Amino acid sequence: MFILGALLVGQTVAFMISSRQRETAIRQTIESEFIARTDALSSMLAEVAPDMRQNVLLAGSVGNSRFWLSDRDPANDARAWYETAQSHLRIPIEDLIRSQGLDGFTMPSGSRPVALGDPDVSDWQPLLSDPDIANARFLHFSGQEGMGIVQPVNDGTWLNAVYYKPAKPGLWGMQSLLSMGITAIILSVIGVFVARQIARPLRSLAISAEALGRGEAIQLSPPRAPEDIRQLYEAFDGMQMRLRRFVDDRTKMLAAIGHDLRTPLTTLRLRAEFVSDPELQSKILATVDEMQAMTEATLSFAKSEATAEETRKIDIAALLGSLCDDLAELGHDVTFQESERISYRCRPDNLKRALRNLIENALRYAGKASLKVSRLPDSIEILVEDDGPGIPEDQFEQVFMPFYRLETSRNRETGGVGLGLSIARAIVRHHGGDIVLSPNDPGLRAVVVLPVG
Repeated sequence: MFILGALLVGQTVAFMISSRQRETAIRQTIESEFIARTDALSSMLAEVAPDMRQNVLLAGSVGNSRFWLSDRDPANDARAWYETAQSHLRIPIEDLIRSQGLDGFTMPSGSRPVALGDPDVSDWQPLLSDPDIANARFLHFSGQEGMGIVQPVNDGTWLNAVYYKPAKPGLWGMQSLLSMGITAIILSVIGVFVARQIARPLRSLAISAEALGRGEAIQLSPPRAPEDIRQLYEAFDGMQMRLRRFVDDRTKMLAAIGHDLRTPLTTLRLRAEFVSDPELQSKILATVDEMQAMTEATLSFAKSEATAEETRKIDIAALLGSLCDDLAELGHDVTFQESERISYRCRPDNLKRALRNLIENALRYAGKASLKVSRLPDSIEILVEDDGPGIPEDQFEQVFMPFYRLETSRNRETGGVGLGLSIARAIVRHHGGDIVLSPNDPGLRAVVVLPVG
């Protein structure tokens, strides 16, 4: 569209310039021909007998020009001359011939009367374009569409000549439109071809970037495209490698820290056995158990991150149904609202773990949970609801922080270690989605939003 817009503007400007030059050239040609004809008639009038002059004037007149003689110089009053010229142009040549009693005279073509345009009359000027014509005067009228000449004849009379023919506007002629149409078609074909050559690899790169944002491993090969697009592919591939290396290094470091903590925790547990105070020993062992649970949770999280699960398409409604069935078999009160088949490309084990954490969080605080999944135009929403005590709205974001617990007693049996929601959100965001919490009046509502496409 930009190319066609530029074509239209360029062609319009070119046509306007060309049309103006054409009109100027035509006007100059008509003006030169009219001056030459007037000069020829003046020379002829000087040679013929007075009774033949009217015949010469009628023979020189055509549909758009008139010639007549006057006894004095009419150049003193341009306005009066214009009104006289107007009266001559309004009389058809046929009537002029009959008024002279020349019935046998050959009729010239174009004998219709001529109606002048607006009376915009310039002043008389010397005829500088042809200095050989002595004492001639020239003027324009009606926006330079008409012109007049007065020239003395050798016997003291004055030859008057008038011409008027408005030019037809020819800016958007059939030839111009055809030329622009052919050019537009050629440019459109070339533009579409070039745009497709650029857009196809860019569209493929956008799909790859979306997949990378969901944690998928992308294999890119530079396309047959302009050099800038190839460089963009290479830069994207390098960025992907650096991101994966960074994530792998972070995960390995986290797993190593969690693994190395096992040894000092075991040592602390053994040393606590030698504490003689039973109450102090109980507190130390409780703290060691809590640290042990946090370490195991960290190792579990790091292990799941380090495991490269293959991305594949599944029925997410069936995944939720099987998860609810597993929890129900363990004696939990979980209900799932049946849904139509919803295909989704994901890492099923990771997504199942995130959903299980949300459901177990609802079961821990409310004793039961209900699930529902729905397909929206641009996303999939999984709703997990409970009727428990809920969470204060000002802590909706804080509960997703690692090791953050609302339960102040730090009891693992009632509050866990504080990694469940963190792991769930990390997995969902790794799929390009998010988890949003809202009040359920009473209870809590967690909505898992997964992008489609």
